[in-house]
Amino acid sequence: MNLKQILGMGALFVCAFFAGQYTAVLSHSLEVYEASAEGSWGLSFQEEGKTPVANASADYLKNFNAYYAENTEEKKLYLTFDAGYENGNTAAILDALKKHNAPAAFFVVGNYIETAPELVKRMTEEGHIVANHTFHHPDMSKISDMTSFQKELTQLEEMYQEVTGQPMKKYYRPPQGKYSQTNLQMAKDLGYQTFFWSLAYVDWYQDKQPTKEEAFDKLLGRIHPGAIVLLHSTSSTNARILDELLTKWEEMGYTFHSLDELTAL
Repeated sequence: MNLKQILGMGALFVCAFFAGQYTAVLSHSLEVYEASAEGSWGLSFQEEGKTPVANASADYLKNFNAYYAENTEEKKLYLTFDAGYENGNTAAILDALKKHNAPAAFFVVGNYIETAPELVKRMTEEGHIVANHTFHHPDMSKISDMTSFQKELTQLEEMYQEVTGQPMKKYYRPPQGKYSQTNLQMAKDLGYQTFFWSLAYVDWYQDKQPTKEEAFDKLLGRIHPGAIVLLHSTSSTNARILDELLTKWEEMGYTFHSLDELTAL
């Protein structure tokens, strides 16, 4: 084999190698796009003190007026609570928030407003946002028609206005973090801003509540600038530790901010 033939074969090998690399990158990009289009919200914590990688990027979510964290180096936190029902823990949570002058957003469902209207009024009176977690807490990613999608949101808004005399802010969190590109678009078309989260932990099992140590391990170890923190108001652990948790975050240099500030950026 002469030199020309050897060089020709080498060129073909190089071309084949880079073609393979390009195909792999393209395939990976398509996988990321598909993952961002629908599914259950998920996070990968890759570096302590840094925003986790989510299965939908901030830039992708921006197309739908949706958020999961703020892109910032400032030590800012956005506290949010999902409130599916009341079991005696919300008052302690509100007490801790008041003590620290920390605004929060409570994403409530119909059952919560029906059974705990006085707590909903207190949230509003103390300056917190009461936001939309849908009326029945269904898997919204399976609802493909606008009428049914909208009804889940407007039913809750009407009940909130009856209880408080105020309109509900158009902030929406998909139940269980389940979403699709179609319903992200429907929420945007109806004037909603959608909120996922960049920090949460398994705090919702009533018969298997985390210990204080387990909670602090996750909530202190994974905190990061611009975090949207999701906690459940049903958690007895959260009610018990929140005052100390907020103190520890403050000692780490963090300050608490309203989602209204995030949407105004």
